Amino acid sequence: MIRATILSASVLALAIPAAAQTREAVSPTARVAAANRAALREPSSAGYVNAVQVYPYSEGVLYRLFTAPERVTDIALQPGETVTSVAAGDTVRWTVGDTTSGSGTSRRTHILVKPFSAGLRTNLFITTDRRAYHIQLESTPTTAMAAISWTYPQDELIALRRSQEGAIAAQPVASGLAVESLNFNYAISGDRPSWRPVRAFDDGRQTYIEFAPSIAVGEAPPLFVIGEDREVSLVNYRVAGRYYVVDRLFASAELRLGGKRQQIVRIERASDQRSRRRAGRAS
Repeated sequence: MIRATILSASVLALAIPAAAQTREAVSPTARVAAANRAALREPSSAGYVNAVQVYPYSEGVLYRLFTAPERVTDIALQPGETVTSVAAGDTVRWTVGDTTSGSGTSRRTHILVKPFSAGLRTNLFITTDRRAYHIQLESTPTTAMAAISWTYPQDELIALRRSQEGAIAAQPVASGLAVESLNFNYAISGDRPSWRPVRAFDDGRQTYIEFAPSIAVGEAPPLFVIGEDREVSLVNYRVAGRYYVVDRLFASAELRLGGKRQQIVRIERASDQRSRRRAGRAS
C-alpha cells in the first residue's frame, strides 16, 4: 500500500512538468503571430467617411491597408504632423511617395502607396514628430482603399480638458458684485513663496483671495483663520479659478504650507490691523 502511494506521487510529480511543457510547446514565432493577429485592425463599414477609412489611433496597433495595381492609396496623417521617416519592408515591388495639402496649421502630409502586382504583402512604418504608425499592406487584383486616416482620442481628450479649463478660468469668480461695494483694505505679509496671493478683498459677505495664474500648476496652501482669542482654525473655502472664496469675513488669516520649514503668509483686514496697533499703544 505504501509502495503504491509512493508510485502515485511520483507519477503526479512527473505529470506536472509535462503539463507545463505542453503549455510552453507553442513556439516563439507562433506567439508573435498570435500577438500580431490580436493587434491587427481591419477596415469596418462603420469606419468609413465617404471613401476614407478612419481608424481610431492607438499606439502599437497594426492597421490594414488594401491596395491594387495601377491604383494609388492615400495615407493621410494628422494636420500639422511632420514626418521624420518612412520605411517599407518591400521597396522593390511597392512604390511609396509623399505629398502635402493645405498650408499653415492645416498643412497635411499624405503618404502614397502603390503595388506593382496583386498578391503582395509587406509592412510600412511611419514615424512623425507626434507618433508612430504600423501599417500592414496587402495588394488585391482590383480592390483598393482610396485612403485611410485616423482620429486621435487622446488628443481630443486633452483638447476637451483644456477647453473646459479655459471655460472655468473665464467664468467670473462671483456674480452680482458691485465694484463700489468691494473692500480691498487687506494687508498681505510674511514669507514670499511662489503661491503668495496677489490681493484679498471682500464684498461685505464673502472674502476673496486672488493668486497668480501659476497656482493652478503648483501645490496650493490651506487657509487658517485666526480668531480673537488667537486660536488658529482651518476654514472652509472653495476654489474658483485662481481665487479662494471664503463664505465669511475674517480679521486675520494665514496660508500655510510645508512641514518642518513651513512657509506662512498672513492676510489681515487693514481696519482690524490698525485697531490692534492702537490697542497696543494704549496699553
